[in-house]
Amino acid sequence: MISKVKNAMSTLVGGIVPHGHHHHHQHGSGAAHNCAADGLPPRFPYTRPEFLELTPELLQYSTEHASRPVIALKRDARLPWRTGYAEVINAGKSMLNEDQASCELLYVKKTTGKQRTSVLLDDSGDNTGIPLHFWGVFDGHAGSGAAIMASKLLHRLIRDRLGDVAHLFENPSAAPPICLTKNGSPYQVEAKKGATQDADDQECINDPVAHFHMEKVVSLESLITGIIENAFKQMDDLIEKEKASYSISGGCCALAAVHLMGKLYVANAGDSRAIIVRNNEIIPMSSEFTPETERQRLQYLGFLKPELLGNEFTHIEFPRRIQHKELGKKMLFRDHTMTGWAYKTIVEDDLKFPLIYGEGKKARVMATIGVTRGLGDHDLKVYNSNIHIKPFLSCCPEVKVYELAGHKHGPDDVLIMGTDGLWDVTTDKDVAEAVTSFLSCCDPNDPMRYTLAAQELLMRSRGVLKERGWRLPNERLGSGDDITVFVIPLAGAEMET
Repeated sequence: MISKVKNAMSTLVGGIVPHGHHHHHQHGSGAAHNCAADGLPPRFPYTRPEFLELTPELLQYSTEHASRPVIALKRDARLPWRTGYAEVINAGKSMLNEDQASCELLYVKKTTGKQRTSVLLDDSGDNTGIPLHFWGVFDGHAGSGAAIMASKLLHRLIRDRLGDVAHLFENPSAAPPICLTKNGSPYQVEAKKGATQDADDQECINDPVAHFHMEKVVSLESLITGIIENAFKQMDDLIEKEKASYSISGGCCALAAVHLMGKLYVANAGDSRAIIVRNNEIIPMSSEFTPETERQRLQYLGFLKPELLGNEFTHIEFPRRIQHKELGKKMLFRDHTMTGWAYKTIVEDDLKFPLIYGEGKKARVMATIGVTRGLGDHDLKVYNSNIHIKPFLSCCPEVKVYELAGHKHGPDDVLIMGTDGLWDVTTDKDVAEAVTSFLSCCDPNDPMRYTLAAQELLMRSRGVLKERGWRLPNERLGSGDDITVFVIPLAGAEMET
């Protein structure tokens, strides 16, 4: 087994394209996923985002790896907030573009447990309720099935869960704290002033010492954050459940932005990225989740549940692979409790393959996958083994909140969301400067200005095809990955009124 893993990793490290990577080793979408869904119908047929309105001819054109055309919104197309969008296929890494995207305006309605609608319900024709704007980019790997499914359903899951607490949104400007009563039902403190209450429906009092028996006070922002976090988990569970009836290939990183009542909630599970550019200032709105950034979480899980390592891997990290002849010698190491390094005496267990192997973009969990959060991947196994990767892959996003209503935004202030194909070759600063420079020279009344800015970013990261591949102006390799970009004006709501 170890020799097979070593061979797989040596193939990866020796032959990987620096900026055309993605998340699996060379055995990729077939062997790595042990696909058992043959013969099952797809959950959703392959498509590009519906808002692109691609004809069959344009859909075929979008798949040309040789020319890698930039696909963007039509000039007469309109997305909420004048959102800009553009995409480009990879340089041959996969047959189809495995990225997906969604941009939706939905309406949150008050619901009860009995009234809750199905997640599959499309209420696009009903504009009653509290408006919710949603943008999502889903970076698929080993197939596009999970990315397509998430792009179709995640926003509806979020909307439906928000419906359970929609009665708390009636006075968004006040946004008082929420008291969670002993029976689990939330209510706004001010809404209960002077009212007669049951024993389980007491006022929230800000004296934790005198009233230690009272339930926690939870902000509305925190409640919405928790709903988004749980919607990601429900999406992941739904993918796993429906794999019994449908072919849902691979997994996906998921990056979503939700606008509700003057706040942006940006949720990220994976290595896509979002930044806000405001008055030439860069505000990061996501963190990337990779084997290196989540080393301690992964090692701790391996420490708690060594059976997940299949007696083939060790959760302890060493600066290099340990040789058999080094048994009994001292070697630098670190585990889940450490950020620094210390010495330990090498024992037989330390000869196992490391849980995390490689550095930077080449780092992999169990020599298999280069991201540690996302949706799907329920069938993913270590090559030629029965060791599942999924227990180490979390579907839980990190949610960051931006107070839109607390700032005055100009037409050049934007939220930029992109899959890692953009960021692999372009820094936050480069992206911010490119967008700011482009928008400053663009007609402020042009409804296409944000899509044109997205196109500009794509072409900068893709580069130009030359004899030695796709190259940037400085002759570095351009991105060979699928690239998807949203450019969302932060003053978009005002521009629509």
